[in-house]
Amino acid sequence: MTEVTLTGKLVCASPSEAEVIEDLLPQHVLLTRAEPGCLLFEVTRRGSSLVWDVTERFGNEDAFHAHQARVAESTWGAETAAIKRDYTVTGLTAE
Repeated sequence: MTEVTLTGKLVCASPSEAEVIEDLLPQHVLLTRAEPGCLLFEVTRRGSSLVWDVTERFGNEDAFHAHQARVAESTWGAETAAIKRDYTVTGLTAE
């Protein structure tokens, strides 16, 4: 099976959005890295900017989709839904 890779960034519109990421990110990282099929999960703030670089690698599509489903139902998903995401995903088959 093909690995799925997501790369890109989270772009906050305000310091208050950045504060939400800072507050929730440690738990989000912990939960994601514990998921079956998670090979790499990194979210790194660009200095003191309002931008975070995101890199995710999952062992296959099923693991990636399971991650997406879990995030959609999580506190992270709900509280960061309005924050802009600019992502590219590779390794998915056409649906």
